[in-house]
Amino acid sequence: MTGALLVAGTTSDAGKSILTTGLCRAFARRGLDVAPYKAQNMSNNSMVCVGPDGEGVEIGRAQWIQALAARATPEAAMNPILLKPGGDRTSHVVVMGRPFGQISSAEFIGGRTHLAEAAHAAYDDLAARHDLVICEGAGSPTEINLRAGDYVNMGLARHADIPTIVVGDIDRGGVFASMYGTVALLDGEDQRLIAGFVINKFRGDQSLLEPGLVQLEAHTGRRVYGVLPWSPDLWLDSEDALDLDGRRATDGAAALRVAVVRLPRISNFTDVDALGLEPGVDVVFASDPRAVADADVIVLPGTRATISDLTWLRSRGLDRAILEHAAAGRAVLGICGGFQMLGRTVADPDGVEGAAGAVVAGLGLLDVTTTFAADKVLRLPTGEALGAPVGGYEIHHGRIERGGDEEFLGGARRDQVFGTMWHGSLESDTFRRAFLAEVARLAGRTYESSTVSFADSREARLDLLGDLVESCLDVEAILALATDGPVDVPTLTRGPA
Repeated sequence: MTGALLVAGTTSDAGKSILTTGLCRAFARRGLDVAPYKAQNMSNNSMVCVGPDGEGVEIGRAQWIQALAARATPEAAMNPILLKPGGDRTSHVVVMGRPFGQISSAEFIGGRTHLAEAAHAAYDDLAARHDLVICEGAGSPTEINLRAGDYVNMGLARHADIPTIVVGDIDRGGVFASMYGTVALLDGEDQRLIAGFVINKFRGDQSLLEPGLVQLEAHTGRRVYGVLPWSPDLWLDSEDALDLDGRRATDGAAALRVAVVRLPRISNFTDVDALGLEPGVDVVFASDPRAVADADVIVLPGTRATISDLTWLRSRGLDRAILEHAAAGRAVLGICGGFQMLGRTVADPDGVEGAAGAVVAGLGLLDVTTTFAADKVLRLPTGEALGAPVGGYEIHHGRIERGGDEEFLGGARRDQVFGTMWHGSLESDTFRRAFLAEVARLAGRTYESSTVSFADSREARLDLLGDLVESCLDVEAILALATDGPVDVPTLTRGPA
């Protein structure tokens, strides 16, 4: 069996990642060899996997999770182009898992031919090695201002004649108009590949929705493959920092309080997901001093722009709040860029993050200096800390030099201040519980350890998503679409040019 499907969306955050992940799990349950794929991802939330030469490579977090859902080994071809925003108009480019320079917003129309070639070659490689490739689009396929240079949505579909399903978020309103318009604004050759729709995040009595589904099918000549309900239990490792609401404990009064600083260029914020699974931990994202005042531990997460986010931290008065928190003997945890902020200085001699030659003072809570280098470190380290085994992953340009502080997970510790270069370390259950016990001790509180397994919880969420897809969508019809190819559909009128 060979086949492919593209999951496009009416908008960003419409449910493409959710639907792609759920289909990967549903098809894997049928014994099929499934691979996820996203030609180009724009995200600062990434993951390290092992490249063909045994060295670390970097892909978007969503595709890494989709590979787990597909029961496949994550690899660079599943997300050949990763753009990591470094400013409002520039992004750092990762090609097949490794750094490849920068791209500006002005190049989005016609300056990405080399990226398209790399992306399509990666797709062709995956398609030759797997039964099914479930592709995720980006944004909307009807960004008509960018269509000429598109290789992620309909450009990809046209490349390999891939049938496409459009998913829309009904929770936002206007889903029927956006679905019809998504098809109608495309040219005839693109429209030919749009086979139908999936509604996402529906709440309430579906019988009230049925008349709209019938009319959508009649007006477009394309079927609705099903309706996914809204579910509070469906949160997955996030791709974008669009909705950082935290995870609230069932008993807020007794819970350990974790305040995660919401940096403007926050990256790999899934580092705190494991804390959110703990029933006795209350996780909030904070952007002002008042929001961290009552925390038992302040977390400074990763960032794609350490120096500029450190400036932002000071402009908000959060630097003083963190220093006062540490002076009171309460815990501070810095991860990667957040750890670098806790040191004495951060230097960027070659302009890796911005202005060449920049040297700024850190918060001075750890005896560490950081110097950025052009080469990126990509590793999957393991070790031990606080008497517990722990693993993680490293993605960084910064090279640290530790002074007299104690070594801690590739970083440093001084009393109540912890800094690590290891993303994902809190997913190690025994270490996470040991760290929370230490946070509680420093705060003069007690912490009742849980038996939560992060890996088991993630797998349970993937199974729940697979169950929802199986029960709410016509999975057999979608599988037939993916294996048989595009179906006969009418062309909708675009209107006068």
